[in-house]
Amino acid sequence: MRIFLDSNVLFSGLYSGAGAPGLIVDRIAAGDLTLVVSREVLDEVVRVLREKLPDSIGLFRTLLMSARIEIVASPKDDDVTRWSEFLDIGDAAVLASAIAAKPDYLVTGDRHFFSPQIAMRSGLRIVTPAQLSRIIA
Repeated sequence: MRIFLDSNVLFSGLYSGAGAPGLIVDRIAAGDLTLVVSREVLDEVVRVLREKLPDSIGLFRTLLMSARIEIVASPKDDDVTRWSEFLDIGDAAVLASAIAAKPDYLVTGDRHFFSPQIAMRSGLRIVTPAQLSRIIA
């Protein structure tokens, strides 16, 4: 299963092994799930880790080296602009990258992604970490 993780889910899973984000990161580390991310998501996670959990950079590096990961190309400006009608520019970039990657699920804790218009127009299955944890359990 290929899952595109938003930075908030990836950071939360690294921050704490408990809860749905922790379970998802554990399943990625075990090779049960393929992590699909954009360079922008990775950059955001690294920035937040350096700021809030600098001791976790090594853990993140280990995860990246050992897990099945697909890093997708940065989204085209036109695609980001199209989605910025519904989301702020950073979230629009994440959504555009996820659409291009065609994952099985886009997993986010950001409520702005759960607009019926976004789900319908993007063609993505957008779920919370808790919803995905029930799917993969």
